[in-house]
Amino acid sequence: MKFEEITEKLKMLEFHQKLLLQMVDGTSLKFYYLMVEKALTQSEMDGILQYCERMSKEFKKQKAEGFVYFHPLFNEFRSFLQPKLEAEEVISACLEQGLFIPLMQEFKKYSKL
Repeated sequence: MKFEEITEKLKMLEFHQKLLLQMVDGTSLKFYYLMVEKALTQSEMDGILQYCERMSKEFKKQKAEGFVYFHPLFNEFRSFLQPKLEAEEVISACLEQGLFIPLMQEFKKYSKL
């Protein structure tokens, strides 16, 4: 194994340790748990959070414009997550942790949950 690969693995382990420590305090941090379980890096998790933030803004904008059908947004979200994560597990984890509630509640309508 190359030094760069070892360094990258160490960074990921340090990141996961930080998340695990946050989970110990007794709160329900299912989104963080999912990130550790699927071995995502901090940059991958940050990318998902930023993407969900953009999707939330787009959802609010479309809702204000009178949209009532958000399946295209859900399909875009599902496509973004592949192949590491399934949309349903992210939706469920976000709802349990209290992240992007209006968006995830809407996406839940289009998922298998």
